[in-house]
Amino acid sequence: MQQKAEFDQRVQKALNNPQLRRNFRIAMDGLMEKRSNAFPDKVALEALRVTGANIRANALAKQLELLEQLEANCTRNGIQVHWAETIEQANRIVLDIMQRHNASRMIKGKSMVSEEMELNHFLEAQGNSCIESDLGEYIIQLDHETPSHIIAPAIHKSKQEIARLFKEKHPDIPYSEDIETMTRSARKVLRSKFYEAEVGLSGVNFAVAETGTLCLVENEGNGRMCTTVPPVHIAVTGIEKVVEKLADVPPLLKLLTGSAAGQHISTYFNMISSPRKPGERDGPTEVHLVLLDNQRSRIYADEELFDSLRCIRCGACMNHCPVYTRIGGHAYGSLIPGPIGSVIEPQKFGLENFGVLPTASTLCGACGEVCPVKIPLPKLLHRLRYEQVRSDHTGATIGQGSQRSAKEALIWKLWSWAHANPAVYRGGTRLAGLFRGIIPNKIGPWTRVRTAPKIAPKSLHQLAREEGFDNE
Repeated sequence: MQQKAEFDQRVQKALNNPQLRRNFRIAMDGLMEKRSNAFPDKVALEALRVTGANIRANALAKQLELLEQLEANCTRNGIQVHWAETIEQANRIVLDIMQRHNASRMIKGKSMVSEEMELNHFLEAQGNSCIESDLGEYIIQLDHETPSHIIAPAIHKSKQEIARLFKEKHPDIPYSEDIETMTRSARKVLRSKFYEAEVGLSGVNFAVAETGTLCLVENEGNGRMCTTVPPVHIAVTGIEKVVEKLADVPPLLKLLTGSAAGQHISTYFNMISSPRKPGERDGPTEVHLVLLDNQRSRIYADEELFDSLRCIRCGACMNHCPVYTRIGGHAYGSLIPGPIGSVIEPQKFGLENFGVLPTASTLCGACGEVCPVKIPLPKLLHRLRYEQVRSDHTGATIGQGSQRSAKEALIWKLWSWAHANPAVYRGGTRLAGLFRGIIPNKIGPWTRVRTAPKIAPKSLHQLAREEGFDNE
């Protein structure tokens, strides 16, 4: 139960940090309001959600053939495609590409898959520099942290905290708490990095099988710089990001930008279909696509958990989650926090490592209600809760039953037996009523934040008999 103890410690640390809670409360309220304003017509939104869910479900149903089609069209366009079953293989592919070009400097656009690979640490251990160019990612890289949100990595920090961090790491830059001034300062630092880097890396929001096109959604322009200025561009993505047709992208893009940041469209939408062609004045001379599995095929094989692969990484489920809003992303101890992370991370890395995450939910249903592609998150959380304590499910989730407690199992068996035997149940309730005064006030985790329930001196049956309603 070590993971639960560590999780509890992180949660308590977050709950005892008023500044962190204030930062998240302000940020989440703002994001929820922006999403609501972006989709004022609820009927139209529901129709768009159905369309998005169908597009993603169709792509997943045809995933094997679409991946082959994507590879064929990318190759025809001049993009070199690489397959990686594990994060170790993916990291090695990236390193090999850099070594072939005698490259030691990489500039990165935002990529959650590269975070999944822990690519920065891997490359730095090999003597390479790896600089994040997304402002949020750059901030947390300076502070040696991981993202606390999949869309806004540094959302847990206030502008005052960021200003102090900039001053500490860049003492030659004048101190300022003005957001625009801090943004210009970061841009000034990063500008030269785009030209110095031999390799640029990006993620992929949608990989279009029909045309062999890699779509990249962003707001800062750093993604476009990373994919066009360095002579080599490497795109890394999970195999689930493939879609069938170019016509599938606009509905998904509208759902993504509206759900993530309340935008009708992002500032930049990049469509990468090839390296620089003869006569073109800019762009990389090589483009590589790394397709990562890392347990996605295992998830794909499960008829129910398969739905979690529909995710388009908008973060709406986090923004509306009452648990995430109060404890933030780092308390989860996983790369992807919030409801979707609580579903995906245990499947990738095992219930024995992340089985506590599905319990970090009130099951209020908000995540399922706002998911733009209608992933039934509460249902999947419930399924993983079952599997973490039982090993008799037909699913193939790693670590089934790893969180099972023999003591708790015995208690529930006795509870079930007592409720199945009327005489035992009646006797037990009478005894509980008689000895209610000595029942302890502390009965485990439930009473850490709640008052222990007091058993009534008389049962409902006793009260009914006293009133003349003897229906036993």
